[in-house]
Amino acid sequence: MSLRWTGAATDGAARAGTLHTAHGAVETPVFMPVGTAGTVKAMTADAVRATGARLVLANTYHLMLRPGAERVAALGGLHRMMDWPGPILTDSGGFQVMSLAGLRKLDADGVTFRSHLDGSQHRLTPARSIQIQHLLDATITMAFDECTPFPATYDEAASSMRLSMRWAALSHAAFVPRPGYGLFGIVQGGIYADLRRESAAALGELAFEGTAIGGLAVGEGQAAMFEVLEHTAPHLPADRPRYLMGVGTPDDLLGSVQRGIDMFDCVMPTRAGRTGRAFTRTGIRNLRNARFADDAGPLDPGCACPACARHSAAYLHHLFRCKEMLGPMLLTWHNLQYYQDLMRGLREAILAGRLDSHAAALRAAWQQGDAP
Repeated sequence: MSLRWTGAATDGAARAGTLHTAHGAVETPVFMPVGTAGTVKAMTADAVRATGARLVLANTYHLMLRPGAERVAALGGLHRMMDWPGPILTDSGGFQVMSLAGLRKLDADGVTFRSHLDGSQHRLTPARSIQIQHLLDATITMAFDECTPFPATYDEAASSMRLSMRWAALSHAAFVPRPGYGLFGIVQGGIYADLRRESAAALGELAFEGTAIGGLAVGEGQAAMFEVLEHTAPHLPADRPRYLMGVGTPDDLLGSVQRGIDMFDCVMPTRAGRTGRAFTRTGIRNLRNARFADDAGPLDPGCACPACARHSAAYLHHLFRCKEMLGPMLLTWHNLQYYQDLMRGLREAILAGRLDSHAAALRAAWQQGDAP
């Protein structure tokens, strides 16, 4: 049996369910910590597991360049290398098609680009992207696409989307089905509702195991992102998981869950943790602020992570002032714990039919934060 998703409850457009994979079951809504190069920065695999995370993301482009997909396969696959027996989702390299625009040449069949590491030339096509992800032993493989930049004119977004749909069909043809593994297509189309619907219809004809929504959180703003989700999610298969790529803040996640999204990933909690910014139940805190120097209490009294359970906010402030590596490690753990707790709370609220009141309470509490 292929990877599948089963629904447990709905509350408005929001959904709670379970993703069944070859490497274990994952309850949704779910946030995936980002392990770009086969590691979640500043975290051991045991620490990631301790937050409650069951599904992580790794990066096809970066692992292709080093250590190389064939080398990963020879060493037993990515699960063994990074000590993560649970499911792993790998992106396709499509985001780098956009973000490394100065180093690549795009054509109808794929991308030729120079490595940002050493300038060496590489070719990435839909078939090669799928092959790399197979060698990595990705539980969830992503179709190769072009992430449409923002801003883009209607014609630019249409051309980009239709190229991605061509590549989606080629990705689907290259994928090797295995029990408990799956391939996700990616909806593109910029901020244009009719292009998003056209993209969703094209992917629907290919019967992917799940559908991602790409090309958002690239500068369009939260209101525009939510509008795209409202126009797009109703056109996605109701019996398949829905994944919003590269999103985002706690409020982004909350609003997207309310609009029917099941899966998320973002570097924000780990990146913020390395720079002294903490996501808490009362908003964002900047641990570099002098007001924490004498704060003997925990950063977030409702959190069970080591940063909160074993240390004071003053100690965390001290670690960042002294540039000790333990500071980023502890705060990264805290942020990932917070994101997992947030998603768990959203799931429980959906199951109980009280998501709206839960969401209102979350947003009211977040207003107490002292950092942007």
